[in-house]
Amino acid sequence: MKRGSFQDALRQMPEKNRILLLSVAVGLASGLAAVLLTLAIRWIHDGLTSWFTQGRDYYLYLVYPGIGMLLSLLIVKYFVKDNIGHGVTRVLVAVSKNESRIKPHNMWSSLLTSALTIGFGGSVGAEAPIVYTGAAIGSNFARYLGLSYRNMTVLLGCGAAGAIAGIFKAPLAGVLFTLEILLFNISMTSMMPLLLSTVSAATVSYILLGPTPAFQCTLSPFNIVNMPFYALLGVFCGFVSLYFLRTTLWLEDRLSSMKSPYLKWLLCAAALGLLIYFFPPLYGEGYDDLAPLLNGQDVAYEGRTLLAALFQWKWGVPLFFLLILLLKVFSMTCTNAGGGIGGTFGPTLFTGAVAGFLLARTINLILAGTSFTVPEQNFVLVGMAGLMAGVMQAPMTAIFLIAEVSGGYDLFLPLILTSTLSFGTIRIFEKYSIYTKRIAMTGELLTHDSDQAVLTLLKTSQLIEKDFSSIEIDDTLGTFVGVISESVRDTFPVIDRQGRLQGYVSLEDVRKDMFRSDLYESRHVFNYMHSFYEYVYEDENMETVMSKFEKTGAWNLPVVDRNRKYIGFVSKSKIFSAYRNELKQLSQD
Repeated sequence: MKRGSFQDALRQMPEKNRILLLSVAVGLASGLAAVLLTLAIRWIHDGLTSWFTQGRDYYLYLVYPGIGMLLSLLIVKYFVKDNIGHGVTRVLVAVSKNESRIKPHNMWSSLLTSALTIGFGGSVGAEAPIVYTGAAIGSNFARYLGLSYRNMTVLLGCGAAGAIAGIFKAPLAGVLFTLEILLFNISMTSMMPLLLSTVSAATVSYILLGPTPAFQCTLSPFNIVNMPFYALLGVFCGFVSLYFLRTTLWLEDRLSSMKSPYLKWLLCAAALGLLIYFFPPLYGEGYDDLAPLLNGQDVAYEGRTLLAALFQWKWGVPLFFLLILLLKVFSMTCTNAGGGIGGTFGPTLFTGAVAGFLLARTINLILAGTSFTVPEQNFVLVGMAGLMAGVMQAPMTAIFLIAEVSGGYDLFLPLILTSTLSFGTIRIFEKYSIYTKRIAMTGELLTHDSDQAVLTLLKTSQLIEKDFSSIEIDDTLGTFVGVISESVRDTFPVIDRQGRLQGYVSLEDVRKDMFRSDLYESRHVFNYMHSFYEYVYEDENMETVMSKFEKTGAWNLPVVDRNRKYIGFVSKSKIFSAYRNELKQLSQD
């Protein structure tokens, strides 16, 4: 079927049915992308490490990650030519700044580069790249069919939700991830497309990857006596989340000051190689190393690390995993800063599992000699939810994701308690998640507050009125009168010969002189000019624009570029009108 006839057929369908049909298509495509990424990482990882048998083979940990980072760096630099890191954050920016438009290359570029990065041992997660890929699929489906911003945003959310559902086989978690983290406001009508998308994606994943859960675990029965320790785990995860978030942002800022990408790659590759050599669980996503912890098995790294001797001392195991907990942030940030492509989602789950194991093992060592022990594998699983709730500030997603990917529904009470306390603890110190903190600092973050969301969506550049007649500061009164005779406005911006804004003159200022022809040559515009107390930049966010209106009491403010060249005016009345229209669109069911 030709593109035109296909579009016409879709347009003839009721809008609700059209979006439902497209949500299934987006879900299938996102689920397939998740399967491809999972298989690609597994194939590369197994090809590089499955033959390791002797200690000397593990020296390759020193070089493998750097190779993957370099390949990703070169692909991005010479083929993609776009910044594709921090996938979830970029999806948020696309919704708030780019009308939910994501470039077509993101349907494959994040998938390819993250497969190379993680397959070669980059210490990051595949979840953020696949979310970016899924969101790009939804966005480009909508753009191809010429859908509105609102429907494009819904399909973008469907793609992201489908990606999470596909990679974890967790449809409900995909919906909650989209609602809690990605979409600021969504009507109940939009819930059905999200559900259809996640079910479609999870079905594709089940068919192609089998029914095995993402995290196989052997859990102990839930015991209410352990609830105080789960509460302690929640607070502990809250503080670990705070360390994770702030250390990541601090280290990213330090590494971003290095201008040469190849020097940065060399430094980060060397640091990452050494970290993985001494701490093998930092290799790749690290999920394989969580299997013993999730099944209550002994952990041993004999022949895999020079620090294996620590495991002969009873406190050596928690010390080893404490170092892993502290260093995972560094290995993750080095991977991304050195040119690799990956997200913080996977490292968050990994670090949460380590945090849960560390606390449980410490409690059991302290209580050694008594008949009481806590089930370490349960704490590993619940710790994953705790850190996710803190770092991402998404407690509902954390609870249901961990329950879905492990089958650990018997641990609902600990999951809820730990996630809630972790979320509450970090909120004392940090208002924003690791995905939203940088965006919030620019004032471009969409939130679940409808008023704030609408202000963020409004673009100053789209509200500029350009029917004001400008005059030059040295023009005579006679010239000015000629401009007045052809103007439809009673305010006149004053510019210099370079087009820079100098002030304004109102019709009231010259009314008494405009009919005195004897003053036409002796009086000039600068004799009547007033200065503006405030002006607005064309790329300024609407929240600060409104604060300037509030501060000055004005109904019109001039708009200039960063060189102060005059562009036009923005009026409070037009902003209010656009606000009402946008709010009506957001609230539409």
